[in-house]
Amino acid sequence: MSQVAILPIGKRAKTKVQNRTAILDAAREVFGEIGYEPCTVRDIIRRTGLAAGTFYNYFKSKEEVFAALADDGARRFAPILKALRSQNADFEGFVRSALQAYFQFLAAEHQQWADRREAEEHLYVHGQTPEMEAVFNEVRAAILDEIARGAAPAADADYLAGACIAIAREVGEQMVSRRPVDVEGATAFSTALILSGLKGLPKAEPAA
Repeated sequence: MSQVAILPIGKRAKTKVQNRTAILDAAREVFGEIGYEPCTVRDIIRRTGLAAGTFYNYFKSKEEVFAALADDGARRFAPILKALRSQNADFEGFVRSALQAYFQFLAAEHQQWADRREAEEHLYVHGQTPEMEAVFNEVRAAILDEIARGAAPAADADYLAGACIAIAREVGEQMVSRRPVDVEGATAFSTALILSGLKGLPKAEPAA
């Protein structure tokens, strides 16, 4: 009778963690390099070095991988944003701090990819990673809360959040394409652009 090799529970669990991490790391790179829409599951699998069957043991699609990465990004950024909101008494201070935190987050993500490349190889990000999208969602939720309590202009909440997010996204992509990556410069420019555009908007009334 043939015998089936059974991995010890501890080793099996470790292997599962390693495989899942390899898939997520590969997807993060692929999403960042070529963008979410153009990439395929095959692109992710090819980057991991794992078998296709192994991938499907963990995820059914690239959408599931994206969601897993987004959850991780939100988990890491949410406490940062919460701390910033408690440290800033006014909306302008919050906007400035949130933008700086986002650009620092973006620069750190970019550096992680670059560190995995040869020193002479330059990596430019052509698409948003799930973590970046999750950061945008966290910022949008915070802006909505600020409007609700009357601390932000009574603008259309979706328009205001969308405008701030769009500026941060576009400036951020330009920031990581330059050498050196200038977080302070990106923060100063984006803050001035957003706040100057808000000056003509009325204040919101606190929610009852």
